[in-house]
Amino acid sequence: MNSTQVMGSEKKIILVTGGSGLVGQAIKQAKQQDPRENETFIFLSSKDGDLKDPAATQRIFERYKPTHVIHLAAMVGGLFNNMKHNLDFLRNNILINDNVLHNSHKLGVKKVVSCLSTCVFPDQTTYPIDETMIHNGPPHPSNFGYSYAKRLIDVQNHAYHQQHGCHFTAVIPTNVFGAYDNFNLEDGHVIPGLIHKAYIAKKEGKPLVVYGSGKPLRQFIYSIDLAKLFLFVLREYEEIDPIILSVDESSEVSIGEVAQMIADAFQLEHGIVLDSTKADGQFKKTASNKKLRSYLPDFQFMPLKDAIERTVQWFNLNYNIARK
Repeated sequence: MNSTQVMGSEKKIILVTGGSGLVGQAIKQAKQQDPRENETFIFLSSKDGDLKDPAATQRIFERYKPTHVIHLAAMVGGLFNNMKHNLDFLRNNILINDNVLHNSHKLGVKKVVSCLSTCVFPDQTTYPIDETMIHNGPPHPSNFGYSYAKRLIDVQNHAYHQQHGCHFTAVIPTNVFGAYDNFNLEDGHVIPGLIHKAYIAKKEGKPLVVYGSGKPLRQFIYSIDLAKLFLFVLREYEEIDPIILSVDESSEVSIGEVAQMIADAFQLEHGIVLDSTKADGQFKKTASNKKLRSYLPDFQFMPLKDAIERTVQWFNLNYNIARK
């Protein structure tokens, strides 16, 4: 048995870019719950090098010599930041993605799983959205730079496969949340933003103020569930075409319901108040997980209420270190 073989299965060195964020931290936890003897994970953070820089990226790949890559690193930001800096989001993410995929090809990486976002889908579309619709029309104008850069990963995956036979694929998660999220009040997503607001409301003895009517619908996926599905894709999913990682359509909930769950988790005495003078944003973005269910018909997602309670508990315990 040579050094690359462990008990009949090849050794895998799995490089996780963006490994210190929400999804990277969840993958750390999920791999401990379902360990494989032949897998060694290396979690990168921005301290390890600038992935926008080709030379820095090459040094990272030559140092660790990965056999597999989970590509999470990206320049991300909230709505306002995106609207002001679409060019920066386009250029910087194209650079990051190109460097990661190019070095993966050059060093003979066996498989890359990149992370897209539901914002890649066309602004004008029919519901539920599925994997075949990515390139059917322009994305929402507010963050078109980020969206097109993410779409190009799918284009590159197919091009690398066609020209070089590379096994590069991508996942498209719906709204992910959990420990180590960005809880910034201005730039955070719905659940972490509301959790931080509720934390302040609890301290001040006030109700949780929710912007908008509370009626828009979303599918939320707990970061640990997403991480388990990432490991399935890494280990077993053989397609180049991307796969949507989402809870079932029947698990779609309104923002108002989510806010109430958060208020309950904090035991807010004054409950929630809807500020309908504020805009609602898109009413729904329903995604189909039919493809995922064809592979994993029995996968159990954590109930949203429980996942929110766990995230609130984490935020309360880690308030001083949480990104906010």
